[in-house]
Amino acid sequence: MVEKGKIEKGVVSMLKLNMGLKSSERLLIVTDVPTSADWIKKENRELAEIVERSLLAKMVYEIASEKFPNCNVEFYTYPSVGRNGVEPGKEVQQKMKESDVVIAITSYSLSHTETRENATKSGTRIASMPKFTSEMFYPGGPMVADYTKIHEECKKIVSLVHKANDVIVTSPGGTNLKFSLKGRKGIIDDGIYTRKGMFGNLPAGEVYAAPLEGTTNGNLVVKAGWFANLEEDMTFVFKDGQVIQVNGGGRIGDGFRDILACGKDEEPYLSRRNHAELGIGTNPNARQPDNTLEAEKIRGTAHIAIGDNAHFGGKVSADLHQDFVIPKPTMKFDDKIVIENGEIL
Repeated sequence: MVEKGKIEKGVVSMLKLNMGLKSSERLLIVTDVPTSADWIKKENRELAEIVERSLLAKMVYEIASEKFPNCNVEFYTYPSVGRNGVEPGKEVQQKMKESDVVIAITSYSLSHTETRENATKSGTRIASMPKFTSEMFYPGGPMVADYTKIHEECKKIVSLVHKANDVIVTSPGGTNLKFSLKGRKGIIDDGIYTRKGMFGNLPAGEVYAAPLEGTTNGNLVVKAGWFANLEEDMTFVFKDGQVIQVNGGGRIGDGFRDILACGKDEEPYLSRRNHAELGIGTNPNARQPDNTLEAEKIRGTAHIAIGDNAHFGGKVSADLHQDFVIPKPTMKFDDKIVIENGEIL
């Protein structure tokens, strides 16, 4: 169970420093809860994680209500949507648009949805925290990193991303991908969302961009232990910007083979198979490899996402956005090495 005393300081710091919460502002804590189908289909361990995350969100609400008595603090739950990037419903969208600050501690990400984007456009400041765990608030964890230093390193990296055309990403695990960033701009997610309409992940610490559609070729190998419940390596084969095959991965691989349906050249499968994102982690306190929210922020890692990229500079809208983290990558921008075996140069 979540212990209030262990997270209270981290919660207050998040609301003050990361979100810039002010007196009289409207704060919404939103979370997703298991559906009846989830109780039947999901394994007990996964159900327990979802329920504990909802209880964490409730405790964040309780701490916020106590420590920020001059704010209008609301707690709201909605039925789980089962996959990152799926719209949560009109009521969630309306509540987010009506708030000044939203803390979304969910099991399935709202980051790449129209709901989140419309709230951002209305001026809401949003922290998207899918798969967040209470330990991330603890001393030494990724939430208490030096975000000033993270911002400075992100600025240096994003300047290189802006200039990059051809990109090659390889790893000791077998990843070997080539694609183009020509004409695409990098985005900094440094964890400071104090201005109207700002949005990002917490914990933060990454630079990301949408690769040029149709340019990605090669293999992405997701190593066992680097995705939740992944017990054997899983390989995504890309051709001309699309996943054409998913190999290995056991039960997790079966799930992606079903979701992507590589033999079907129709929607929604085509959009789900799009190479959506390249990301570079910059948070020195991030460590947990099998929690994608934290793993993609580990300094010196790379991550590749499939599905939606229309919400950050790409052209593909999809009902899926899923990241996969690559440990110890080597990355070249136009034949210049910017990361070598996990070391940012």
